[in-house]
Amino acid sequence: MCSRRRIVLAAVLICLGVLPFTPGTRVAAEDIPSRLSDKAFWQLSTDLSEPGGYFRSDNFLSNENAFQMVIPELKAMLPAGGVYLGVGPEQNFTYIVALRPKLAFIVDIRRGNLLEQLLYKAFVEMSSTRAEFLSRMFARKRPADLAANATVDALFAAFEAAPASDDLFKENLQAAKDRLVKDHKFALSADDLKGLEYVYSAFYRGGPDMNYSFAPNGGAGGFGGGFPSYAELMAETDGQGERRSYLATEENFRVLRDYERNNAIVPVVGDFGGDKALRAVGDYVREHGATVTAFYTSNVEQYLFQEAYAWRKFLQNVATFPLDAKSTFIRSISNRGFPFTQFRRISPGARASTALAPIGEVIKAFNGGQIHRYEDVVAMSK
Repeated sequence: MCSRRRIVLAAVLICLGVLPFTPGTRVAAEDIPSRLSDKAFWQLSTDLSEPGGYFRSDNFLSNENAFQMVIPELKAMLPAGGVYLGVGPEQNFTYIVALRPKLAFIVDIRRGNLLEQLLYKAFVEMSSTRAEFLSRMFARKRPADLAANATVDALFAAFEAAPASDDLFKENLQAAKDRLVKDHKFALSADDLKGLEYVYSAFYRGGPDMNYSFAPNGGAGGFGGGFPSYAELMAETDGQGERRSYLATEENFRVLRDYERNNAIVPVVGDFGGDKALRAVGDYVREHGATVTAFYTSNVEQYLFQEAYAWRKFLQNVATFPLDAKSTFIRSISNRGFPFTQFRRISPGARASTALAPIGEVIKAFNGGQIHRYEDVVAMSK
């Protein structure tokens, strides 16, 4: 009995941020938190992270306009309340709002993505409505005649017509820094604060028309490349006529705001093929008696398979996760080089299809020596 009381007490103290989480800390099965203290959030993000690595683009915005098409199947298949893992920027918010995990981790090799997640966090937390959020995100004054229940098309059209404001940019940037450093007391370095400004400058300069290829410093990139704009991504549907983006409705935005205010979306710097971050996230989830229910990998695996050992290390890392039979990979697969007919969900004109695969079956195939090439994991997707 005393031992059980000590376990429960330790779990409570960890969730409150009084005690740090370290691998091997034992807690009761029901203690996966849905809310973290500021101290626990920052320590968890810091402790799980690796040094930042390189990717060839800033990737401020997704380039996948078909990523919602798997949501109906995911919602029918996965229970709410698990743990979500993802990579990259804003598309994770749409998955989180739809799947309703208790806790989410965004793991990306670039520290710039962690800073972008923190910028989103600050602006989402401070905003009561979608219009307030977009006013902050794009540094544009909220159009006076914009209805609270405006469609996502009307919402973005209104902000596209509004001019960007240098004064609002400076005011909002300072407010975001104050929110993160003074209110949350996150220990952002001087370089982090410069990085935060660099990220914000992309949204300020790009506005609703920005896309994956946009470069805020005026270098290579711009608005071209055939990539969808921010406005277009937010107006996409799930293939069944429903718009599910986190900005599609006020209700969706409020759900995201609750996650951010509860510190329940934890950004982590980590290499999928690295030695620490993914395993550390898995250890945390296991020690809190939970399972990884969904892991959105985008097209990261495609790059991992271009290196001799990175893909093996990635699958070895995933093999340490606490999983169940429903745990699912969500992956983006280029429509160039792979046949459309392989996937059940085809978005006409899309650069990539989004496909699903049971994580446990992929790991079983890997352990059985059946995976050697990227094409092998693609073949297990549907």
